[in-house]
Amino acid sequence: MTYTDTDDSRTLPQTERTTHRRLREQGSTDRADLEAILDAGFVCHLGVMVDGAPVVVPTVYGRDERWLYVHGSVASRSLAADPGAAVCVTVTHVDGLVLARSVFEHGVNYRSAMVHGVPRTITDEAEKLEGLRRLTEHATPGQWTYARQPNRKELAATTLLALSLEEASVKIRSGAPDDGASADAELGLWAGTLPLNARWGAPTADPLLPTGITAPAHVVARAGTRHG
Repeated sequence: MTYTDTDDSRTLPQTERTTHRRLREQGSTDRADLEAILDAGFVCHLGVMVDGAPVVVPTVYGRDERWLYVHGSVASRSLAADPGAAVCVTVTHVDGLVLARSVFEHGVNYRSAMVHGVPRTITDEAEKLEGLRRLTEHATPGQWTYARQPNRKELAATTLLALSLEEASVKIRSGAPDDGASADAELGLWAGTLPLNARWGAPTADPLLPTGITAPAHVVARAGTRHG
């Protein structure tokens, strides 16, 4: 694999796997777009070959500037058999439906990222703790210092992978249908977009929680805020 040389570290390198060949106008090589898509979610889909068959697993993730940290026991099985095996991680946000005048022109407004590479299994205890901290804080900021942190037995039972963010592909689609100036515009049919917004609800306490224990501020503060 050969990366494209660039003087701009904020530009994603173009490789055989990340070069946009279809719907190129929806592609982005801006690293800021990749980071924004990753930061907007916390569940990814991890694609890997296991025992000769493809498996795609939804799992949680976190990141820093260089690495994507993924909870991946299934991928670890594959890596044990083939340490050089590549994986693909995807994150997608659906922002709405694009309802055109013809079914052929229907579509989806979305933001998506694909990260390619050969992950490494984190075995160093300090690095694993830091990766799990980032994964936890990515999903629920403030929770790592509020809840009990993993002990050594729990760390040993947890598989954490680190995948470089160097080889990634981004696509974004937004806006109205594309057939407003076509012959179908004469059909007299409504066309437009149907936005989709997800928001966090109010915290629901564990039924076994003793009276008097209230949700921490960092959890309560997310109620009503947008997810994605």
